[in-house]
Amino acid sequence: VQLVESGGGLVQPGGSLRISCAASGFRFSVYSVRWFRQGPGKEREFVASINWSGSTTSYADSVKGRFAISRDNAQNTVYLQMNNLKPEDTAVYYCSGNNYWGQGTQVTVSS
Repeated sequence: VQLVESGGGLVQPGGSLRISCAASGFRFSVYSVRWFRQGPGKEREFVASINWSGSTTSYADSVKGRFAISRDNAQNTVYLQMNNLKPEDTAVYYCSGNNYWGQGTQVTVSS
């Protein structure tokens, strides 16, 4: 079983980034998937979730209207589109599904 995040990097404030979570080794299409993040010196916090079909999504208040979660079950992948990024979005972003976690991808928002 593996969850592998990718797509992180350095972006300027106001910029956009899309990160991905690719799953393997389990029946990905029947599980909800969640994104979490952990900023420097902070606890891990919920960011967004999506149900198995993609019909229901949920967001933390801090990212609502700026981030969008989606999934492609044919590709066993969940995406997080992040727009209008702010320095406080700087964190390691993790995906979780079926009680498994990825290793995280670093997102840094800085000028």
